[in-house]
Amino acid sequence: MTLPIAGQAGLITGAGSGIGAAIAEVLAREGCRLTLVDKRLEGVAAVTESIRANGGQASDLAGDVRDYAAMEAAVAATIARYGQLDLLVACAGIAEAGAIADADPQLYRDVVLTNVVGVMNGVRAALPPMLARGSGHVVVIASVSGRVTYTGESAYVASKHAAVAFADCLRQVVAAAGIRVSLIEPGIVETPLIHVYPDALDLGPGVVPLEPMDVARAVRYVLEQPANVNVAEVVLRPTAQVL
Repeated sequence: MTLPIAGQAGLITGAGSGIGAAIAEVLAREGCRLTLVDKRLEGVAAVTESIRANGGQASDLAGDVRDYAAMEAAVAATIARYGQLDLLVACAGIAEAGAIADADPQLYRDVVLTNVVGVMNGVRAALPPMLARGSGHVVVIASVSGRVTYTGESAYVASKHAAVAFADCLRQVVAAAGIRVSLIEPGIVETPLIHVYPDALDLGPGVVPLEPMDVARAVRYVLEQPANVNVAEVVLRPTAQVL
């Protein structure tokens, strides 16, 4: 039997577009009560408006995952509004492209801060209330780029390897407390990120990218498992993607 997720309170970062917005739509449809966070308020406000128009429950906040205080505020707002925090989906991410010798130091710093420290900030803010309740689920949206290497976006690849490692360390630490941790590692997905790196589709000629909804369904799957089942890792690639 799957675990009903209706009524659960969740926080989703990077929810203003792409995969994060799709996850928000799917979980709201299942009855989750959501706080949606994104750096750009206009994008996440539109997602919230769409969810509410379809009968779902969501509120939105402008917040940068690189700022720990912003993540603390998002967790506090979720608990104040819904009375609890059951799940965190850490989805915010950015990418870069170019040769290492020509890389912009500020850009690769931002990639690492967003994709690694941003995940850590969200987890650090969410863990205390989850530990206090003895339950919770953390979902980290990583990437196949966290399992393989290639050239052209080295900081992004490195950041996703770090996110994968952090999530597995987290799983080991919190398992005994009844908190589940799931890694979702998509291959090429049709989002603005794949257009940051112009050669992304060349990594798999003939590949038809996944859609954000494909990833969102994987998130729903891991959340719906019985409380004694932790789907620790899901890797999903377009069928023709080899790397």
